[in-house]
Amino acid sequence: MTTEHTETAPTTVGTLGIVGLGTVGEALLHLAHDAGLEVIAVDTDLDALDRAACRLKAAAQARAHDRGEGQGGPQRAAVTLTGDPAALSGAQLVIEAVTEDADVKTAVLREITARCAPDVPVLTTTTTLSVPRLAIASGRPESLAGLRFLAPPAPGGPVAPVRPPLASPGTAAALYALVAALGLRPVAIAARPAADADDLVLAYLNRAAILCDEGYASAGDIDTAMRLGCGLPRGPLETLDLMGIDSVHSALLSRWRRTGDCAFEPSPLLSRMVTAGLLGRKNGEGFARYDEQGAVVAPAGRDAGAGTPRPVTRVGVVGSGAMACGIAEVVAVAGLPTVLVARGAEQAARALANVGDSLTRRVRRGRITPAEREAALGRLETSVDLAVLGGCEVVVEAIVEDLDAKQALFGRLGEVCAPGTVLATSTSSLSVAACARAAGRPADVIGLHFFNPAPVMRLVELVHTPEAHEDVLATARQLCRDLGKTAVECPDRTGFIVNRLLFPYLGDALALLEDADTDIAATDAAVEQGHGYPMGPFALLDTIGLDVSLAIQERLFDDFRLPELTPSTALAELVAAGALGRKNKRGFRTHERRA
Repeated sequence: MTTEHTETAPTTVGTLGIVGLGTVGEALLHLAHDAGLEVIAVDTDLDALDRAACRLKAAAQARAHDRGEGQGGPQRAAVTLTGDPAALSGAQLVIEAVTEDADVKTAVLREITARCAPDVPVLTTTTTLSVPRLAIASGRPESLAGLRFLAPPAPGGPVAPVRPPLASPGTAAALYALVAALGLRPVAIAARPAADADDLVLAYLNRAAILCDEGYASAGDIDTAMRLGCGLPRGPLETLDLMGIDSVHSALLSRWRRTGDCAFEPSPLLSRMVTAGLLGRKNGEGFARYDEQGAVVAPAGRDAGAGTPRPVTRVGVVGSGAMACGIAEVVAVAGLPTVLVARGAEQAARALANVGDSLTRRVRRGRITPAEREAALGRLETSVDLAVLGGCEVVVEAIVEDLDAKQALFGRLGEVCAPGTVLATSTSSLSVAACARAAGRPADVIGLHFFNPAPVMRLVELVHTPEAHEDVLATARQLCRDLGKTAVECPDRTGFIVNRLLFPYLGDALALLEDADTDIAATDAAVEQGHGYPMGPFALLDTIGLDVSLAIQERLFDDFRLPELTPSTALAELVAAGALGRKNKRGFRTHERRA
């Protein structure tokens, strides 16, 4: 099967038929209507027809309002919404967008070919089934091609046009003409990488639903953490709502039955939502609630939290590495006097110089003014004496990621810091409770996991133990807001939110290497182009650092002992061979050194 565009003479589309008004079908309906195409949309579900009609009307009213038009604004091409398949006889091109089930699709495709003229092309939106096999089953193989969407259709979004060898030149021309008319971006994704990308993302979405069901973090915080922490276009629970809870549940169930892989066993939460009719954006309620136009009206969120923030006039940062310098820079730029405590005078001087260099780069990029740079440096002092932290209301530890070293430091902080000082560790995965015990004042200790580089990344994971005082948490929330950061909250547990969801996904990608025909570059491209992720899993591993990734895998497995967290043998072998990723230009790719 190929996704290459070999036709040079696209045809006009004419009247478009769409069968099925679920997530994909309704999205295609709106794209076609916006493109000025006449549409005949068929669905046997009366609720789906009513919903589509309401959203089309709401979209038209919104356009008229935005343009200042009255009822006499420009008319668009007609849309016929019907439950009668006989209406398809008037279509010049038909898209099948029903549920991802071979028997259902085959029956619908046969009905389409029976209703339509012999020369009418038919496009299937299957993501997992064989397009040539469906073409043969349809009874008219020369008329069928595919539109493969890894994510729901959107203006300018990606689609992989699939022209089977059986398809006629006219069918292929109609396929590419429709892609152009709808304003979609054609991408070449082979079937195997597309299927692997789908499997990786579906398992990740399922784990996010499980994490939410456990009550570990709120739906809103899970979405925010993955969106800001990993640069994703949307959070996993937002994605579930957009794709349709029932559609994802069905896809997971099919994979679980076929493979026996527990990663695909649908989350009980998803099963309960399907039973309750909470299907996401398509019917108005899922993890969030949506208006008649499909816009969010009640996003998934969490309680604001109790407690009273304490005044913060001075912040201390302990450490001199990249994270400590980044946090100190963020605090100083935000207008708070800051003291950075390093192990020695040389480290302190180097840290101050590093902050100065970082601020200079921000000036060059237009992020801050020269005056703001000088003001921030004026608010930052360095020291080698922990005693200076006695005048700080908040102290953030940002030393080496070693529990013994952190516990020793928190023992000292418990002695030198004033009563009521908020003591925070910036650990990405170690025990906050262990640091709290070492300090001897567990009510004052929390985790503030800044993401690297701290001046750029907006996310902070605010980690609490059962003993943490509500006022301490309220103070940390307010401080994050004052620093221009977005805090998400979770209990003290290895991996917190981001790593707990990210590393099983990366582990699944590494497991693909055991298959002989896995193409690393093609898998990355399928995730990036098909799902809109900023980088694929192997590129992300190189960026994080293969040694860092292996250490996180090992720590997660030690604490949870789950198969999905088993450290990758291939990753361990790469690290042993000295391949660490982008940092030393050797990883899953050989990275060119910059001149």
